[in-house]
Amino acid sequence: MSTSEMSRPPGPVPPVPPGAAAGPAPAGEEPPIRAAAGTALAAGGGVETIRPAHERRGRQVPRPLRRAAGPVTALLLWWLLSATGVLSPDTLASPVRVFHKGWDLAADGQLGSAIWASTQRVVEGFLIGAVAGTSLALLAGLFRLGEDLIDSTVGMLRALPWVGLIPLFIVWFGIDEKPKIALVVIAVTFPLYFNIYAGIRGVDPHLVEAGTVLGLGRWGQIRHIVLPGALPGALVGLRYALGSAWLALVFAEQINASNGIGYLMNNAEQFFQTDVIVVCLVVYAVLGLVSDLIVRLCTTYLLSWRASFDGA
Repeated sequence: MSTSEMSRPPGPVPPVPPGAAAGPAPAGEEPPIRAAAGTALAAGGGVETIRPAHERRGRQVPRPLRRAAGPVTALLLWWLLSATGVLSPDTLASPVRVFHKGWDLAADGQLGSAIWASTQRVVEGFLIGAVAGTSLALLAGLFRLGEDLIDSTVGMLRALPWVGLIPLFIVWFGIDEKPKIALVVIAVTFPLYFNIYAGIRGVDPHLVEAGTVLGLGRWGQIRHIVLPGALPGALVGLRYALGSAWLALVFAEQINASNGIGYLMNNAEQFFQTDVIVVCLVVYAVLGLVSDLIVRLCTTYLLSWRASFDGA
């Protein structure tokens, strides 16, 4: 035993006063904790607050500007190629010409009427497809008998090219609005079905077991555990379904349409009006972007209870 240990009086060791220098920790013991949660000792002995990473990054370009950088760069490149003559007007109209043509179509009412007709077709087809896809996914995901009867059939139909069903739809429904809506229904049903079905079957079984321990019955587990757990997959399927609906409408409105965005594109193709075609494509893109934004806002609200990774 060393001299310092022999001279130390018996009894508990008094605590180290705040701000006192810490000596070396005895052998076999952990050093004392010198900082509370959220703080750290600075080099001069003071206390420094630990800040989150996003506050330590300094000033950065706002995210909306960063997200707009890509489209703006592509637009500038398009304008530059058109202005220098590298891109012929017969191949692709310049952005200035496209803007003026879009303004003229909007001024005489053609563009507004076409957007309204196309939106009606998408909404009607989407509602029917959403009911069909959700119902089939619930039956196949919640019940083994439903899975045996539905899943393999839907998987087989999913392999069919839905654009190739247009001639058959014309034979079945004629050449009016029904085949157009039917094509949108097919495009919406499959993404919703597979994502909802995968979301239901991907629920953590430990949560189901915990619900059983807590006394939840089968329907209680479905309501409080299975359906909330499948909601993220359902919202992903909703985003895909809306995108597929607008994509299907491009083909659907080639079927003897008398109005709509696809009708304008079809007429422009016959007269080689690339400016009108680009205007219609931009409208399709904007409508799809708005639909996707609505789903993203719904996702933020409905999944506010779930912690997620937002990127570094």
